[in-house]
Amino acid sequence: MGCASSIHISDRVVYHSGKESEDSHSPQQTNTTQHQGNPASGLPLKPPSCKTTLTEVQFGPMKLFKDPLQVLLVFAKEDSQSNGFCWACEKANYRCSMVRTPEFALECFSEKHHDLVIIDHRHSRHFDAEALCRSMRAVNSSENTVIVAVVKRPDREEASVMPLINAGFNRRYVENVNLMACYNELLQLEHGEVRAQFKLRASNAIFTALEQSQDAIEITSEDQVIQYVNPAYESIMGYQQGELLGKEIIEVPKSEKNKPDLLETINSCIRKGKEWQGIYYAKKKNGDNIQQNVKITPVIGQGGKIRHYVSINRPFNDNNKSDKSADRVQAESQTDIQSNKHKDRRKGSLDVKSITSRGSDGSSQRRHSSMARIHSMTIEAPITKVINIINQAQESSPMPVAEALDRVLEILRTTELYSPQLGTKDEDPHTSDLVGGLMTDGLRRLSGNEYILATKQPHHLPSHLATPLSLNDIPPRIAQTMETEDSWDFDIFSLEAATMKRPLTFLGLKIFSRFGVCEFLNCPEATLRSWLQVIEANYHSSNSYHNSTHAADVLHATAYFLSKERVKQSLDPIDEVAALIAATVHDVDHPGRTNSFLCNAGSELAILYNDTAVLESHHAALAFQLTTRDDKCNIFKHIERNEYRSLRQAVIDMVLATEMTKHFEHVNKFVNSINKPLAALEENGGNSDEEAVKSVLTSPENRILVKRMLIKCADISNPCRPLELCIEWAGRISEEYFAQTDEEKRQGLPVVMPVFDRNTCSIPKSQISFIDYFITDMFDAWDAFADLPNLMQHLDNNFKYWKGLDDRKLHTLRPPPE
Repeated sequence: MGCASSIHISDRVVYHSGKESEDSHSPQQTNTTQHQGNPASGLPLKPPSCKTTLTEVQFGPMKLFKDPLQVLLVFAKEDSQSNGFCWACEKANYRCSMVRTPEFALECFSEKHHDLVIIDHRHSRHFDAEALCRSMRAVNSSENTVIVAVVKRPDREEASVMPLINAGFNRRYVENVNLMACYNELLQLEHGEVRAQFKLRASNAIFTALEQSQDAIEITSEDQVIQYVNPAYESIMGYQQGELLGKEIIEVPKSEKNKPDLLETINSCIRKGKEWQGIYYAKKKNGDNIQQNVKITPVIGQGGKIRHYVSINRPFNDNNKSDKSADRVQAESQTDIQSNKHKDRRKGSLDVKSITSRGSDGSSQRRHSSMARIHSMTIEAPITKVINIINQAQESSPMPVAEALDRVLEILRTTELYSPQLGTKDEDPHTSDLVGGLMTDGLRRLSGNEYILATKQPHHLPSHLATPLSLNDIPPRIAQTMETEDSWDFDIFSLEAATMKRPLTFLGLKIFSRFGVCEFLNCPEATLRSWLQVIEANYHSSNSYHNSTHAADVLHATAYFLSKERVKQSLDPIDEVAALIAATVHDVDHPGRTNSFLCNAGSELAILYNDTAVLESHHAALAFQLTTRDDKCNIFKHIERNEYRSLRQAVIDMVLATEMTKHFEHVNKFVNSINKPLAALEENGGNSDEEAVKSVLTSPENRILVKRMLIKCADISNPCRPLELCIEWAGRISEEYFAQTDEEKRQGLPVVMPVFDRNTCSIPKSQISFIDYFITDMFDAWDAFADLPNLMQHLDNNFKYWKGLDDRKLHTLRPPPE
């Protein structure tokens, strides 16, 4: 009958499968039939293989071997969901136990220490799932167990997961009895959270090795705050752990016997990601100086940045060496760093490479730093190839060239390759604050305040303003307002007034009709109208800037750009439809606060999206949730699956491109991949080489860059609008930033843009900084591609207007009346 078996022990364990019970035969047939599948799935039950195999897991240089997963299912009653997970466990060859009550769940868990526990959270009348989870977390062995809550599918609005997280659950599984859905969930858990916890368990062995090491080991943070010292360090230096942990290195007394510039040399080296090794005098707690052979290694972590420093220290015990000899070695260590020759002067166990590098024969006397070893890996990313080429060139280069290449490598290793470096904050506080507010994800300061988006009430159009059934039903005065919508100088604020602050639905109907969106999507105009209404209802009319008028303005700019000849040559119909949809939804449900604010406030959205592109991720996700929730507004209902996938991907990519942290990356890629190649082709003989031009315009990679640039320019095109429109937008965005600063002060949060204080802010200066830093280069590049002389003229006029106000020391939107 195979390996699967079931054990009936009263109500304790009502179902069990796995290798441990191979000898049990008679109950198996009965119980297997209970889990024969699901009519919705149609998948047959397959008994697991008898063979138990260990899973190999790589953890840095460690090779770990894992037993089959042990799963505990806690379901008060058998149903399709519990059967689905039973079947999935059998299919995946996991060892599975099922219990009915919290008491037996705790007993079984204490005995077997399962890797994964799945608790039924759907029926509170049977038992309190959250209380059970807390009880399990109180067991010492639960630290590395993954616990999942099975929850009901939400009837209306999505509930927060914070109560589950606070109870100790790692994640939730929304009720889905499909067998393959259960199976896929288990596989994802095994290869995600469970494997991560398995690696964390293995790290205990690493700490044991550190604790037993005879070398003094010290680990500090990137800010050089001491995080760990081992017993050997305590013994050699005379300190206790508690006296050092949490202190900065500079707080620990230093020996006066080191050369004056040695610390500066060490810091300069390790902050560049290079190891430093040499002789260093340390001061013990009792005041004695101790000469040590020291190696400090920067540890590269998340984001490619230095996250820790590991210092391995061994007393310099060779009594035949004089202080003079030690000074010579110390000087050689500095010269070694400066010349970048990396000669090996380490002794004995300090040569960590000899025990950690696989395949080392111990004969090589040449050492490589941690960074060099990383760059010698066979990672085929283009940037890795470039860095490897530079490293190789350094080996045979004269000193000045090697040092210059060192500086090149420093630049290439940063994650901010495309971001210009600002001067000091005092030089231009407006620019600095704009960059801080728009291009960072906040200070990530833990705060007792939590900013939660208020539950939105559905919006309704004013009863006296009938929603059009079609374009033919648009009220005459609104239709008249939209007559010039194909002109760049179109007045969106007139439409806002005519539609009672609901311009997006009306303008969307007209623009989508002009571009044949309904025909492309094969959806009725009534569905499009409903969709536009739903999207517009989820913009916050209370926001002074990020409301549906801004969305309508961005949609108008997008449509204008799509009508330009060079853009039409580059994009396909699906790209045009994606751009119009992305423009419509790109700020839906915007709370009127920046990403930095949400991260600092610990908002639910910031937690959900890990402080990364928080709002943009929310806009894209919510747009598709709102669209697919109801067939009445599902504009994607009738398009083919692959086309939907392509369209969805394009919309998401464009919405995410509006996030400002990658502004310069998008602009620089556009310039280097499109502007420069087209300019070179034109210089080499006009447009005669049509095939080469077409290749640049229509390659899949470049079409993505064009779409990103198009929506970015549409999103922040206010400085390129006619002066009166530009002034109105400047007032609205300033008011929104003022309101954010007010709230940050009320809540005691970091003020991310201090210059936007309504009592002191100079609006002209903020506009000048925004144009100088973000707008000019981007629109120069976009104009070179799409030919937009009228926009560039407006930009020039508007800049002169703001400059004139600033020269007169005025802080307001307009000069005072004569």
